[in-house]
Amino acid sequence: MTDFTDMIDGYRRFRTTGWAQQRERWTELNEGQSPRVMVIACSDSRVDPAQIFDTNPGEIFVVRNVAALVPPFETTPGRHGVSAALEFAVQVLKVGEIVVMGHGKCGGCKAALSHDLKDAPPGEGGFIHHWIELLDDARERVVAQYGERRDRDAERAMEQEGVKVSLANLRSFPCVRQKEKAGDLKLIGSFFAIADGELHLLDEATGRHDRKAAATSPC
Repeated sequence: MTDFTDMIDGYRRFRTTGWAQQRERWTELNEGQSPRVMVIACSDSRVDPAQIFDTNPGEIFVVRNVAALVPPFETTPGRHGVSAALEFAVQVLKVGEIVVMGHGKCGGCKAALSHDLKDAPPGEGGFIHHWIELLDDARERVVAQYGERRDRDAERAMEQEGVKVSLANLRSFPCVRQKEKAGDLKLIGSFFAIADGELHLLDEATGRHDRKAAATSPC
């Protein structure tokens, strides 16, 4: 199990390998960043976008939160962290693509489906439940299809519906909607299956996630 002492050892390895071997790249990054892709992913420790997509420093602008959710555009008082990051990526960095990446065995989506935290007070699950209420409409669609089932099929359906929710909410932002319409921005829905390491892309025309990238077996 990794603790912070192990992480410091990792930092030292990074200094002598990753940083030293890419010194020119880090010099460029010191002057600024110009990623072409924004990735919205889950905070889950198993699904690091930089590792899954094998990217180099400075290539992707990443926002991670519980269940890879994007709240809808709103101007009510509050701390709009995802909205701020989205605004920066679209308006300042001018990314050309936004990828929403859901994943298998997502605890946030499971809680959204089960409602196990519905009555929990803040600090004991209440913050989580309030956040994943963004998935309530998606939950209704899943329940309509699967009833009271809470098996893996129902959970996977919830996870994939969550990607659609975030894409719909992205389009509620005027800057996103305008740039997509003009052809300056592309939205992509994806789903990473932890069990087999395969990436599935959402076909918005059919509403289905199709396997597009399969990990090569080391055996």
